[in-house]
Amino acid sequence: MRTISRRSAMVGAALALTLVASGCSKASTGEDATDAGSSSGASAPLNVVFIPKNLGNPYFDASDAGGKAAVEALGGKFSEVGPATASPDAQVQYINTAAQQKVSAIVISANDPTAIGSALQQAKTAGTKVVTFDSDTEPQFRDLFINQASPEGIAKAEVDGIAKEIGDAGEIAILSASANATNQNAWIDLMKKELAASHPKIKLVETVYGNDDDQTSFDKTAALLQKHPNLKGIISPTTVGIAAAARYLSTSDKKGKVALTGLGTPDQMRKYVKDGTVKEFYLWNPKDLGTLAAYAAAALVKGDITGKEGDTFTAGDLGSFTVGTGSVVLLGDPTGFNAANIDDFKF
Repeated sequence: MRTISRRSAMVGAALALTLVASGCSKASTGEDATDAGSSSGASAPLNVVFIPKNLGNPYFDASDAGGKAAVEALGGKFSEVGPATASPDAQVQYINTAAQQKVSAIVISANDPTAIGSALQQAKTAGTKVVTFDSDTEPQFRDLFINQASPEGIAKAEVDGIAKEIGDAGEIAILSASANATNQNAWIDLMKKELAASHPKIKLVETVYGNDDDQTSFDKTAALLQKHPNLKGIISPTTVGIAAAARYLSTSDKKGKVALTGLGTPDQMRKYVKDGTVKEFYLWNPKDLGTLAAYAAAALVKGDITGKEGDTFTAGDLGSFTVGTGSVVLLGDPTGFNAANIDDFKF
């Protein structure tokens, strides 16, 4: 068993997730999200809107379920709104609506570091706290960024994992999400540096983008294998991408010949680990990430923290966290999931 997380015991708890149905707007009470507005500030009821990159994505279903549970545990109101597809400016209308409603806080995974910046700035000016999670904006557009793991730790885990599987030599490719996703691009840059520094016999031949769409990612996988007949491995640092790539490989003549790793959830990847398509992949607990983001948002709204370096707050059962440089809060290191441990995880 290969585990690289200081939170493995916490992550390993069996988590029954209620997946949020796909759509453009959902709220945790009987009210529509459009009727959910309340004044922001410490004296007003807590009202938090989560805006994922796109709805219907299992990763964000899990993270937003964690956020919903945390907000409701704090006695607040939770809503989830967002686009059906992850494009650079698709989140703007949802940010604007939330700001007009004067919600307490927006928690958002950014599809683009700058395209949504003006809308977020207007929300901040109106008094709404802004927390990014999973994928950041430029720092001036938010109060805090909740980072799932250090970019260096994620990049190293994926590169070392693929290197081990392909004998530390040969051609590999990367199947990413969207070309503008800040987290994806940060990881890819670090993966390139890690390859150059520690794995000189591995050649990255191409990076392609599936836009966090299952069919597009499936098709990109097929195209990669056709274009690069000597390909030995694929890294997909996106839960949608790795599942689509595994689905393609599992029924192709490349199964067992082309290694696949990246970031995925145990529930979506379990069958591909058990049938031998994938040996090991990585992730943090997305439900914990949403939980942490919600508690951070509440601490900002209450005035317990301002987002400056050194601020501390408690995130329920996750414990105490400290705001780091650049107003970043780190959840922890990624965990490796494989045949020996995958049935210990339910999310």
